[in-house]
Amino acid sequence: MSHPPSSTPLPPGAAIGVLGGGQLGRMLALAAARLGFDTVVLTPEADSPAGRVAARTLVAEYEDADALAELAACTGVVTFEFENVPARAVAELQALTARVAPGPLALATAQDRVTEKRFFQAQGIGTAGFCPVDGPADIVAHLERLGAPALLKTRREGYDGKGQTWVEGARDAEAAFDRIGRAPAILEARVAFRRELSVIAARGWSGEIAAYPLTENQHEGGVLRRSIAPAQADAATHAAALKIARTTLERLDYVGVAGIELFETAEGLLVNEFAPRVHNSGHWTLDACEVDQFEQHVRAVAGWSLGPTTPFAAAHMHNLLGEAAEDWAALASDPAARLWLYGKREIEPGRKMGHVTRLSALG
Repeated sequence: MSHPPSSTPLPPGAAIGVLGGGQLGRMLALAAARLGFDTVVLTPEADSPAGRVAARTLVAEYEDADALAELAACTGVVTFEFENVPARAVAELQALTARVAPGPLALATAQDRVTEKRFFQAQGIGTAGFCPVDGPADIVAHLERLGAPALLKTRREGYDGKGQTWVEGARDAEAAFDRIGRAPAILEARVAFRRELSVIAARGWSGEIAAYPLTENQHEGGVLRRSIAPAQADAATHAAALKIARTTLERLDYVGVAGIELFETAEGLLVNEFAPRVHNSGHWTLDACEVDQFEQHVRAVAGWSLGPTTPFAAAHMHNLLGEAAEDWAALASDPAARLWLYGKREIEPGRKMGHVTRLSALG
């Protein structure tokens, strides 16, 4: 397949490649199908949630040269559903002249927490205080400046509370480093925040940007449990979040939907993390917005115009973790509930099995 220039929209009937076979890929494939696209999923998992709704699945490791060549040949653009896709896979796709969105700069920035924090600080965007950590001695040395307790996270591949632990003081440094597997890490100062917010925004190939209203998020054990949208916030807070989103997407030459997690503090907004993909805290848009985040991502990477982000209802979204998904019958019979299940075969404690959204009138 010859790949069109970024200024040329993909026509219906074209195929979009997705690296990753999880629930985000599944919902991307569903959104793509509604717009007339086929989806080709590349995943190591033979029976993946995304693969079961895609037009085609390539079952291979992400760096498999033959699979990447096939993906590049049969799709008009390739995207990804999680940020830990190997950078070499994206580089190989680009060497094959495939269009990839978002691009490698966004991926590299999000894959390393130290790189991510330095990126935001370089843009004049506030973050928690931080220091790189290569061993227990670094933890001890930095605790005096950052204060205790401080949060120790692996620099790479942690998510949903995995790969992180609180360090209570210098005496806890060795044990804390053991708890994260003695991997290269980042130590972050504790933030006195009022609440956690997120902004979901999209950017197209032309530079067009569209953002959804702020979402308020509540986490337990490092895992998102519920989101409330639109968040009750003043105009200045909304404007600050939009400026952060716009700056981030423009400086990364970003194409697609991204999620930016924020801390609201007495001094303003701080960025917690950046996700170069559709985001769990944006799931409420599936049922409460004219164009949801998954359709928006498909529109963006395919070179279509971005859709409206206006909500027509307020939403409370709850993640269904582990055995909570077994209440599907009761949830399905609740006329106020909008139930989404992710097609995962095995229930595991803390695993995201689905979500349920309840709508109400906009205040």
